[in-house]
Amino acid sequence: MPTMMLLFQFKPEQVQQIREIAPDWTIVSGKANEMSKEQYLEAEVICGWNSSVAEALEGRCKLKWVQTISAGIDKLPLNKLEQHGVYLTSASGIHPVSMAETFFAMLLAFSRNLHHAIRNQSDRNWMPSEHYSQLSGKTIAIIGVGTIGAEIARLSGAFGMRTLGVRRSGLPVPGVHEMYGMEALHEVLLQSDVVVNVLPHTEETHHLFNAQRFEQMKPETLFFNLGRGASVNTADLVQALQNSTLAGAGLDVFETEPLPNDHPLWTMDNVIITPHIGGWTDHYKQKMADIFLPNLQAYLAEGKPRSNLVDYKHSY
Repeated sequence: MPTMMLLFQFKPEQVQQIREIAPDWTIVSGKANEMSKEQYLEAEVICGWNSSVAEALEGRCKLKWVQTISAGIDKLPLNKLEQHGVYLTSASGIHPVSMAETFFAMLLAFSRNLHHAIRNQSDRNWMPSEHYSQLSGKTIAIIGVGTIGAEIARLSGAFGMRTLGVRRSGLPVPGVHEMYGMEALHEVLLQSDVVVNVLPHTEETHHLFNAQRFEQMKPETLFFNLGRGASVNTADLVQALQNSTLAGAGLDVFETEPLPNDHPLWTMDNVIITPHIGGWTDHYKQKMADIFLPNLQAYLAEGKPRSNLVDYKHSY
């Protein structure tokens, strides 16, 4: 009897749905530290990830498919998974609404200086800002337009913003006024008042945003990173913020997480920091079930999950 391991904590009714889809399977559900080494070695399908899964790949494991619970898979041992012939599916598509809302929470805070107001409130300090702005009429660049970028573009239109998009294919996306390939990134940055990075981390995107890129932006540009921390050279970003090459930054992801408590980004009044929570939502378990259950049905019927398959060649 094949074994399926659920490291993600689905609701009881969702676990029951899984059991009904795979009645002939042994289904092990629980926290990572509750599982034995033997269970990891026996598992053919795993929903979730931890270091014990990576360790199992070093032995004679039976693993054939891993469903992650995040869209990003850059921290997984992709080479080892590919060598073992393991299908890897991500949670891509689960985050558009929550990520877009996190981005606009940051952007509106900058526009109306709410981040300063909140800090002043803690000190009971009545101090209006010298500058307030509006989003209507501004140009936003979405770098890495996928499902998250498309949702950001949709909401940007509601605010009356002009939307530019960049992605590898350069193909058009509904809601994006102008689409470009990565080769035109320089041209897009020159035009933009707001730049939001939602790129995955790959060899091609590592430190894509560096001193040269920040210098291509206007001094009043706001930069946001909700993609992957390693796509930004953090030292160059700090310098750009300190010397006013950039007006401000909203950051949910970092090269080192948690962000060290002595890092200069913490004390900058033109920076908003959130602790890598942009994708989290109270609907997360249902959204994961919406991905995993159809994929499980396809795996049992066809021997291969159908959606969100990671292309090892491109690392996403």
